Amino acid sequence: MLTTLTHPALLRTQNFIDQQWCDSGARFDVTDPATGAVIASVPDSDAGDARRAADAAAAAFPAWSRRPARERAQLIKRWHALILAHEPDLARIISAEQGKPMHESVGEVRYGASYVEWFAEEATRICGDVVAEAVPGRKMLVLKEPVGVVAAITPWNFPLAMIARKIAPALAAGCTVVAKPAEDTPLTALALVALAEQAGLPPGVLNIVTASRAHTPAVVDAWLADPRVRKITFTGSTPVGKHLARESAGTLKKLSLELGGNAPFIVFDDADLDAAVDGLMAAKFRNGGQTCVCPNRVYVQAGVHDAFVARLAACVGALHVGPATEPAAQIGPMINARAVDKIERHVRDAVARGARVVVGGERLRTADGPHYYAPTVLVDATPAMELAHEETFGPVAPVFRFTHEDEVVRDANDTPFGLAAYFYSSDVRRVWRVAQALETGIVGINEGALASEAAPFGGVKESGYGREGSRHGLDDYMHTKYLCQGQLG
Repeated sequence: MLTTLTHPALLRTQNFIDQQWCDSGARFDVTDPATGAVIASVPDSDAGDARRAADAAAAAFPAWSRRPARERAQLIKRWHALILAHEPDLARIISAEQGKPMHESVGEVRYGASYVEWFAEEATRICGDVVAEAVPGRKMLVLKEPVGVVAAITPWNFPLAMIARKIAPALAAGCTVVAKPAEDTPLTALALVALAEQAGLPPGVLNIVTASRAHTPAVVDAWLADPRVRKITFTGSTPVGKHLARESAGTLKKLSLELGGNAPFIVFDDADLDAAVDGLMAAKFRNGGQTCVCPNRVYVQAGVHDAFVARLAACVGALHVGPATEPAAQIGPMINARAVDKIERHVRDAVARGARVVVGGERLRTADGPHYYAPTVLVDATPAMELAHEETFGPVAPVFRFTHEDEVVRDANDTPFGLAAYFYSSDVRRVWRVAQALETGIVGINEGALASEAAPFGGVKESGYGREGSRHGLDDYMHTKYLCQGQLG
């Protein structure tokens, strides 16, 4: 797919530091997840590269933070226009290195661009407060100021959207950025930064370094130890998020952590079953189930259990598995062999503990490559199974049967995670009871598609803290300053 780019210059394979495309000493390979074939190599950066990126961001911060908000917004809007203008090429890069079908990659480009546009507009709406006079002759004001240099660390499952929704609010707030994309999918992030350069961002405002799994700790630890880096924004696993929280304590950095999930999807007996199946298909099987908000546990009330499973199995069995180069593909390859191994382990454990496979349940070894897993529906799932407690991160829908509302709310909340939850019901009283009882940062009510640039995205408990998107997303990149002026009487 990379050989068909309309603008080949968009395929970048160097770090971008202080407005210069540059190499590190070593390099590592980026592979096609479908075939395992090498499609490019990029710098395997070290702590020195990370420090040079932080040097550039720190030097650029004073001028960028003082730049009028309207000028920052205009530059970000130029970036947004370039992203949309290069949509086909960006989608090809996403599909080539991440594996998702092309129609999903196009959707990701548009979704990521929506955050860039949103925060360009929010930049001009940064406001403080004038506090009512408490003492004669005294004025009290509250200002919002950028936190400083931001380090953005992003995952592989949405290589454009995740980094766009971190960089855009940081730039809008007046921060400068150092970024490290996931080792599996660096090419998309590098292309996005190339478009930001083309939009006219000043030197040092946005910097990006790539690193392999082996070298990532050295890069990130350099930023964690650097007192000039005032904020870390991270999307990824809970264990890594906890490491970042611990190691950033030495310089008391501000943190935004969007971590693991274990989303319940609840279908009550008064639900519209067709709508519930459609919602589950959209939420569970997007990106092959490789999303942090995809349902991991499907709870169906006993009275509609069998009818729901029959409809779900028909839809899942009809999904077409194939590489992104196939126009008909709906489920692409998993990101790597480790991902398929985990899915296989979860299904094998569930079956050993009494689950029954209705559809799928097997690894697919096709001519296109070894990293495919058949879309799967399991029934008779129980809390004793591994997939009840760990994110499967694949196209597997385990169905749990329940009887009472109180029972399912208890089971849904019986997890250390609290990112997203979904439920379907036509009883308006139940809607409010359950929505308030679920311990998650996001709740989908009769809806399987949750994400929007206008809504706050984030979790509670061990799913992290901080919010991305919406007007609240800008606050995470700013701090509050109180001014008190006396002797005015």
